[in-house]
Amino acid sequence: MKLTYLLWGAELKTNLHDRDLRITLARSGVSELQINIRDEYVAAAELWFCTYDTPVDAVVTMRGVEDADFVTSLLRPLADRLEGFLVDEYTPVTPPRTDSGTRAEALARIAILRIPLGMPRDEWLQTWIGDHTRVSLENQAAVGYIQNPVLAPMTAGARADAIVEELFPMEAMSDPHAYWGSGGDDAELERRLSNMLDSTSRFGADRDIDVIPTSRYVYSLR
Repeated sequence: MKLTYLLWGAELKTNLHDRDLRITLARSGVSELQINIRDEYVAAAELWFCTYDTPVDAVVTMRGVEDADFVTSLLRPLADRLEGFLVDEYTPVTPPRTDSGTRAEALARIAILRIPLGMPRDEWLQTWIGDHTRVSLENQAAVGYIQNPVLAPMTAGARADAIVEELFPMEAMSDPHAYWGSGGDDAELERRLSNMLDSTSRFGADRDIDVIPTSRYVYSLR
C-alpha cells in the first residue's frame, strides 16, 4: 500500500527527519519513507500556484504500509495540519537513485491535481496519463516523473485527485531553459510552453492546482 500525505507546519524539517520516526515506521512494516519538503535548498524556487490558505510545507510518501490508521496517527502530531491519500503509482521516468536519507540533487516539483467539475474520472485519467504524459516528456527536461492518482482520501476534508512529482536539474530553479529543455532558444521555449499549456488545459491542470518546489529525501527502512 502506498500512502501520500500533505503536511503544514514550521517544525516539519526536524520532525520528519527524526530517527525515532523511521524506527517506528520500520517496525510497523513500512518499507520506504520519502520526504519532499520546502527547505533552504529550494528557497529560491518560485511557488507557482496555491489554492490552500497557506502553501503545503511537505509531502510525505510511504510504501509498504500495512496499517494506514497507525501511520496517520504517527504523522498527525508532527504537523499543524495533515491531509492523507491512498494512491496508485505510474513512473514514466524513474528518478535517479540516492543513498538512504541523502538529498537528491534536483528540484522536485510537486503538483496537486483536481478533476474539473463535470469531467468523468475515466476521461480525466485518459487525458492526463494516456495523452498528456507524452506531451510532458517531449516538452520538459524532467529527470524523474511519478504520477500518483488518488484512490481514496485517508483523512476528512482531503481534496486532491492526483499528486505528481517531477524532478528537474537544480538550474531549473532560475533558468527556464533548464526547466523546459529548450537549449537557450527562446522561440523553442515558447513553443514548448505553449504545447504544455494547451495539453494541461484539456484535463484541468491549468486551474485549481497547487505546485510546490521541494527537496527530495528517500529513506530505505528495510
